[in-house]
Amino acid sequence: MGEPGFWDDQTLAAKVGADHARAQRRLELFKAVESEVEDLETLFELSDDDAELAGELDAAIASVEARLASLEEERLFSGRYDAGDALVTINAGAGGTDAQDWAEMVLRMEMRWAERRGFEPELLELSPGEEAGIKSATFRASGENAYGLYGAEKGVHRLVRLSPFDSAHRRQTSFAGLEVAPVVEDEAEIEINDDDLQVDTYRASGAGGQHVNKTDSAVRITHRPSGIVVQCQNERSQTQNRQTAMGMLRAKLAEREERARQEEIAREKGEAQDVNFGSQIRSYVLHPYSLVKDHRTNYEVGDVQRVLDGDLDGFVRAYLLDNRG
Repeated sequence: MGEPGFWDDQTLAAKVGADHARAQRRLELFKAVESEVEDLETLFELSDDDAELAGELDAAIASVEARLASLEEERLFSGRYDAGDALVTINAGAGGTDAQDWAEMVLRMEMRWAERRGFEPELLELSPGEEAGIKSATFRASGENAYGLYGAEKGVHRLVRLSPFDSAHRRQTSFAGLEVAPVVEDEAEIEINDDDLQVDTYRASGAGGQHVNKTDSAVRITHRPSGIVVQCQNERSQTQNRQTAMGMLRAKLAEREERARQEEIAREKGEAQDVNFGSQIRSYVLHPYSLVKDHRTNYEVGDVQRVLDGDLDGFVRAYLLDNRG
């Protein structure tokens, strides 16, 4: 960064600066853990004769363990896009109105988790359901390692509960699919031929004030070769929505390429690897008992509401350690 002419290329300079800040933060965290461990040794020796210090020791050990868990998590993000932002899409699956309501619950859960992690979630598109909930929604989670973390949430989420939309209040099983794509800032990295695109404009749905429902500002883009469809309606102008939608398309094409690369690596290693979005990853049971269980790691939590309020760290860490550790 101190080299002459470094700042001539603003894009490259910004990327290197971000890499430097990330490395510096990790180094500071590592040094803090080293210092705390040294303090622990001293505190341990003194705590034998002092009950009050023994209580401080327990708190200090918990602090070090939390920092170590963060460092261990950092070690797992070595993929091409892991450190960057994530584009998260939720789609209602089988189950009618119950599934659309469940998809909205998943959207709320994932956005709350983003906030708990210190990310900045930005809702880009939302298609409301006929009676309740949503058919689909896409948001961007901006923050360090967002894509690496949200990769653990990719797949089908299953809900079992007594249906609030059934007059007989019978038990209902609903599904919501979650897809994750990396945000690609460099447009040249993913080339898109304009001739391959079908661009449609339409009137945005849902709440949004006087402007949103009176002009065809929403944009839907279909990439014919891949069949990928993206749409954006959160901006006021059609031009802004098109730019955002193109960014979403690049993200999904990048994820498709990365998935193909992982499949090729798995084939070369002779490994059977399930990279299908259709695989059920987690069940949320509200009746006849309360339990959230991840079927990939067997990690489970009995407090379903706490999970639905965005406490996903345990599930994500268990998956990452199991698959990348």
